[in-house]
Amino acid sequence: MIATIETYLTIGLGHYLTVSVILFCLGLLGIMTRRNILVVYMSLELMLNAANLALIAFSRFNQNLDGQIMVMMVVTVAAAEVAVGLALIVSLARHKLPIWIDNLNKLKY
Repeated sequence: MIATIETYLTIGLGHYLTVSVILFCLGLLGIMTRRNILVVYMSLELMLNAANLALIAFSRFNQNLDGQIMVMMVVTVAAAEVAVGLALIVSLARHKLPIWIDNLNKLKY
């Protein structure tokens, strides 16, 4: 029996979850090692997207829409988180402070 290329290219749930774990670990590493607020927010978004990928994969392989509905909620929370992060960055810029996490304590009145 001759194997076709399609038999080698089937992507299963494990592949999606492996990519999701790798993305989540990269985001976690970025949060733990960086001090720049922009890099921390990008790492946090990477972690949220990794969770979204896992939810979509589980939703697809279980043949229901619960995971996709949950992803819409996560995207909504991520949009609110970006708005708060942008407000913090603008506040730091108005006080003429560098955009480091340590400088957030200097915004207290």
